[in-house]
Amino acid sequence: MTSLSRRAFVTAGAASLLVSCGGPQAGRDATARSTGTPPPARSSAAAGQALGRSVPVGLRIPAIGVDTPVMQLGLAADGTVQVPPVTADDRAGWYRHSPTPGQVGPSVILGHVTVGSHGDGVFHRLPEMHRGDLIEARLENGRTAVFSVDEVRTVAKAEFPAKEVYGDVDRPELRLITCGGALTGDGYPDNVIAFATMSAAGT
Repeated sequence: MTSLSRRAFVTAGAASLLVSCGGPQAGRDATARSTGTPPPARSSAAAGQALGRSVPVGLRIPAIGVDTPVMQLGLAADGTVQVPPVTADDRAGWYRHSPTPGQVGPSVILGHVTVGSHGDGVFHRLPEMHRGDLIEARLENGRTAVFSVDEVRTVAKAEFPAKEVYGDVDRPELRLITCGGALTGDGYPDNVIAFATMSAAGT
């Protein structure tokens, strides 16, 4: 990761995460700020499997029926993470200041749970995932990074664990993030986060 990208990644993680959920309040994203504690120390055994940097172009999650193109997301004017547009052809978005899937570190991919009048979002079924479910990230260079889910967690946006999502790890990991909880007039109160570790790499 370049020094500029690392600064942008740290800035987003230390400040806040914006995740629009595409409901009636799609234009009024809720900010989730960190009150979490640092993650536990991780084994470096998987670091040797790490791939070189290559932008993700597709994401497949067989357990929940996801097979989506992946767009790139940057930072919004207020320094928070952009989200994919609310459109009928909803897709996931990779935060381009995070590692690419397969690099050492936490690669971050966002998706909507709903997209307003268009219906369900690409990550609508994210809360249904279980430990051991596989996630395949297709990369621009033709390789595929395969991840195994460690945990799926629902957290209040006011208690978003930014250090666990964005903090340094010594192996290739993945974070999938959407909104959760019951939709109200103010939007969704929670975030759903899938934490996963790379288990294989294919060509």
